[in-house]
Amino acid sequence: MLAVSSPLGHSKSANRRTLLRRNHRAAPAVVLNELRFLAQIVLKAESAESLLGIEGTPARTYFGEFAGMLTETSLAAGYSWEGRNRRPPRDRLNALLSFAYSLLTKEVLSACRTAGLDPLLGFYHRPQFGRPSLALDLMEEFRPIIADSTVLLAINNGTVQYDDFDEAAGSVALDERARRRFIQTYEKRLHQEVTHPVFGYKVSYRRVLELQTRLLTRLLLGEITEYPIFRVR
Repeated sequence: MLAVSSPLGHSKSANRRTLLRRNHRAAPAVVLNELRFLAQIVLKAESAESLLGIEGTPARTYFGEFAGMLTETSLAAGYSWEGRNRRPPRDRLNALLSFAYSLLTKEVLSACRTAGLDPLLGFYHRPQFGRPSLALDLMEEFRPIIADSTVLLAINNGTVQYDDFDEAAGSVALDERARRRFIQTYEKRLHQEVTHPVFGYKVSYRRVLELQTRLLTRLLLGEITEYPIFRVR
């Protein structure tokens, strides 16, 4: 359903721009302008196929500036960034991003089940055996503001240290002790309150995930005509 996929992609790009604007040491105006433009292009996609072709561009633009959101202290500690990689992640930042995305997937998966939705039947992420496609769809707009934000906070505040990782066979992963500390940082982010754009009152990010899932249910039932995206400013 393009009526869901395009707004989610738009919201993800817009939230990426906000994260860069707030946290980058000197976010280039050209990058911020490009992300604003690309967010509008994604919103106007005319088919799922064209959306798939477009969505990679804002991702490359955003991740191309990701290292700019690390503090000088973090960079001096040895963290480096050459772009997004996974399956398996080959460096520390990518290991944290993959772990954060897995935590967020589980959270949205739970919200889908609570709302009575089948998490395997997605719109943007095609159904595939064992993959929670709908949860992956709904978490898109929250990747920057929950997962990526948690990664930056954990590194820049020193919750996760450079030596807290295990390396083997070209793969990098957090060790067990650091994993617990990272989860605590992630939980704090989920408990942080923000004003919901539809309902106008403050709720935790965890509650926002539940509300967005229920809003999707209302859309599928025909009670509302469009999916209300969640954007931060």
